[in-house]
Amino acid sequence: MSLKTTLGLAISLLSPFCMIAADPISNENATSYRLLATKSTATMQREMNKAAAQGFRFSAMMGGKTTFGGREVVAAMARPVATSDDQRFEYKLLATKSTATMQRELRAAGEKGYTYAGQSVAEMLFGGNEVLVILERSVRETPARYVYKLLATKRTKTMRNELSKAGSMGFKLQGLTVSETSFGGRELVSILVKTESY
Repeated sequence: MSLKTTLGLAISLLSPFCMIAADPISNENATSYRLLATKSTATMQREMNKAAAQGFRFSAMMGGKTTFGGREVVAAMARPVATSDDQRFEYKLLATKSTATMQRELRAAGEKGYTYAGQSVAEMLFGGNEVLVILERSVRETPARYVYKLLATKRTKTMRNELSKAGSMGFKLQGLTVSETSFGGRELVSILVKTESY
């Protein structure tokens, strides 16, 4: 057997393995992420909705000081690589030190079909500590209407009693944070929700 024939046979035998190795690994469960960071909650809401229009959905949020950005709100948005256009969302970001204001804004958002997505506390550049609440709703489905209840107290015992009372009324706990509010000092803040009954 000639050298040319031997080389040709070796290449033909190796070629299937070379094709397999060159083929990129496909993973249907792969996820693409987008990280947003801003000093302004209004800007964050715009950026979240911009990402949501591209198929991303809220994943996590935290407020604090970053090394180069200072006091910032940082949010992660996620999108499956093998995504479809079936589900798209829009977002509302509520931020306030006043629990009364937050309750009013939650009530208004619930009537428009926004459901709870996340909660955090952020030290804002000019406003001190604020409670942040992320709400979302589908842009393609008829949204339900939601009723929100916000509980705020300094004592864990009081919070336990109020949670039990709200639970007996059908409310489900969504999130719990500790934050310095305008009138209560450092308080436990709980957000509960139930679907509005007709």
